[in-house]
Amino acid sequence: MQISPELYQIFTLVSHLLLTLTLGFYLILNMQWYSYKLERVIFRHKKYIWHLLYFLIPLLAYYTTGKYFWIYFYFGLIPALVLWYRKIDKKLVFTGRVKRFFLFLVFGIVFEDTLCLTALSCHLFGVLLPLLFALLASHLFEKMLFLGFQKEAQKKLSSMEKLKIVAITASYGKTSIKNFLHQILSKEFNTYMTPRSVNTLGGLMKDVNDDLPEDTEIYIAEAGARERGDIDEIARFLKHDYAVVGNIGPQHIEYFKTLENIRNTKMEILNSPKLQKAFIHESAYVKPDDRVMLFGDNIKNIHATLDGLTFDLEIDGKTEYFEAPLLGAFNAVNITAAILVAKELGMKAEAIRRAVSKLQSVEHRLQKIEAGGKVIIDDSFNGNLEGMTASYDLVKSYPGRKILITPGIVESDEASNIKLAEKIDTVFDTVIITGSVNAEVLATHIQHAKKVILRDKTKLEETLAEETLPGDLILFSNDAPTFM
Repeated sequence: MQISPELYQIFTLVSHLLLTLTLGFYLILNMQWYSYKLERVIFRHKKYIWHLLYFLIPLLAYYTTGKYFWIYFYFGLIPALVLWYRKIDKKLVFTGRVKRFFLFLVFGIVFEDTLCLTALSCHLFGVLLPLLFALLASHLFEKMLFLGFQKEAQKKLSSMEKLKIVAITASYGKTSIKNFLHQILSKEFNTYMTPRSVNTLGGLMKDVNDDLPEDTEIYIAEAGARERGDIDEIARFLKHDYAVVGNIGPQHIEYFKTLENIRNTKMEILNSPKLQKAFIHESAYVKPDDRVMLFGDNIKNIHATLDGLTFDLEIDGKTEYFEAPLLGAFNAVNITAAILVAKELGMKAEAIRRAVSKLQSVEHRLQKIEAGGKVIIDDSFNGNLEGMTASYDLVKSYPGRKILITPGIVESDEASNIKLAEKIDTVFDTVIITGSVNAEVLATHIQHAKKVILRDKTKLEETLAEETLPGDLILFSNDAPTFM
């Protein structure tokens, strides 16, 4: 059957639209995973095979195989992408930014195809021009929106004359400190904290504009970083009155290269022009002064079990006793940071002690659940060596079998994962290693525990059914999305 030139041209235009949208979908999904930083998508991706299969090979085939490309596109690439997308655990969130990207992309495609109708051929530029146009236009448009949102947020903060702001940063534990401080202060103040793990300048601006109540007395904000200067920008935006720097370690060291760079970046939290007092963990290795109070070595007699946590805290020459219904010895540091800020803001020791005794655990941070005769500890948001090994010490005394599910420590160095593996070997009977990023180093250095490497997390439930029994303790230690 002969296809008319007009019909084939329509087929080609529609197929070109679908192909460019397909590649755009893969591109913007990866951009969202890596905070819309193209250099991170290109140079810091953990699954370059995906780039090859779902972006580079389709591009190469488009430019080299002629009309036969569409057979591969419809019967090879699209089914493969659908199956791949079903398996990944971090789907594309259709935010305003993502919708605007697709709007620019469709405009680029239509504009190019309109020109192609009057030109001999546009195959040379094909899908690349619309993708590049959408990336550039989206970046410029978001930059303009960003500046507008920033001015709006700064105006709102300036108008709240009685507002006190506490900014919190750390290599790990900042979300817990934020939650504990919010729970304690809310007993006496109208307190608001940034939701979930919102900790970037853009996220904070959106939170201030959209959700910060006008009658808030104390705003507790979390500050994160992927490179030098990130926290400095947040500090100069928030102009916070109080700062907390929690435990500092080699988390995200692949971005910062050295521990000293991490420390220097965290200390940017002191750059607020309105800073009155900063509470800094001893791991920062800074000297105290009139504005800076160190903590860490003033925590004594920590006792952590599966029933809770107790510790003594030396404050102003006195020793205060605290107990909390939380799991993990490391939480003594996080609670201490919250106690010191609450005291600075005028709360009495007894009121703070009562609030600490009623603290609720942060979701996915050493949450204890009992189901099907098994004890399940959800610590999937704990992703650092100190916190993870502390949770292993916590469950070590459990009399039954102990099962660990972990991807290891992501965005850290090999030495830390070797230490983790050695600790795992002293505690657990079975280890289910999820993902591939640390599978080799963990499998090599875990010598005694049974090892199960699970590269496809969709099979985790099936694997747990095979590997666990009633009476077992199951610890979910850290988590990593499929793309890590």
